[in-house]
Amino acid sequence: MHAITIPEPGGPEALVWDEVPDPVPGEGEVLVEVVAGAVNRADILQRQGFYDPPPGASPYPGLECSGRIAALGPGVSGWAVGDEVCALLSGGGYAEKVAVPAGQLLPVPEGVDLKQAAALPEVTCTVWSNVFMIAHLRPGETLLVHGGSSGIGTMAIQLGRAVGARVAVTAGTKEKLERCAELGAEVLINYREQDFVAEVKQATGGAGADVILDNMGAKYLDRNVKALAVNGRLAIIGMQGGAKGELNIGALLAKRAAISATSLRARPLEEKAAIVAAVREHVWPLIAAGHVRPVVHSEVPMSDAAAAHRIVEESSHVGKVLLVDG
Repeated sequence: MHAITIPEPGGPEALVWDEVPDPVPGEGEVLVEVVAGAVNRADILQRQGFYDPPPGASPYPGLECSGRIAALGPGVSGWAVGDEVCALLSGGGYAEKVAVPAGQLLPVPEGVDLKQAAALPEVTCTVWSNVFMIAHLRPGETLLVHGGSSGIGTMAIQLGRAVGARVAVTAGTKEKLERCAELGAEVLINYREQDFVAEVKQATGGAGADVILDNMGAKYLDRNVKALAVNGRLAIIGMQGGAKGELNIGALLAKRAAISATSLRARPLEEKAAIVAAVREHVWPLIAAGHVRPVVHSEVPMSDAAAAHRIVEESSHVGKVLLVDG
């Protein structure tokens, strides 16, 4: 088969479409013939040499895919060859075939094209696990989503609205904010021109956000705590603004607030399987009912993954950039 390899870390040109051995599904795994994958920030970090795959994972980038089951490994039940699926991966999505633990498979949701289903696993699992399973967003609360036009952001807006929360977002352009509004965001904050703390406070009558989903890390830490409501929950899922920040514990104590920080890729298989099962139970019906949908910016041939990485690094996109066969 062919896959995107990274002979040496570097820029987008470091991604090489090369012939590699076919993966063989092990105990509890299935082999998926990939129809599409999706680009995530973690793939860019891996390409740059900053984010190695977990032990035992595929060395090729790609944290999600869609396709058809080509073979079942020992001990797999409940799936059949030919089933159309999408999958959460620890790596290997930038390839023609990938071996996937059966617990990380999802059926393609009703009403979703097989290719576009590749845009769902990583964002739905990230948002559901952080915003709902950990931060316990409830109807009537306010959710602040940083990077509202990203793949994760566009999913967080939709899921927040679907459960009856009020959604505030930050983004860097008027056009991106308009797209966020179309998805259901009510409070639109241009982080280049506005102070998100002041804007959230004004929009909530001084209360603040009950839940904040943050991809920036250190750069936003102090202001996120200021923007939290009493009993607020800050969920950190990225470090685009740095890894080390100063935390005012007194401010956190005064608000009886909580901070969680998680990654998805390196979690144990049983934790990933539990998240995938929760997504299938709670999110898939919302997609089938048309309340939530994948947001896809563009489709790029997988062999030209470098072009897809350039799109994501330019940060002009809204939603996900897909890598498709052909």
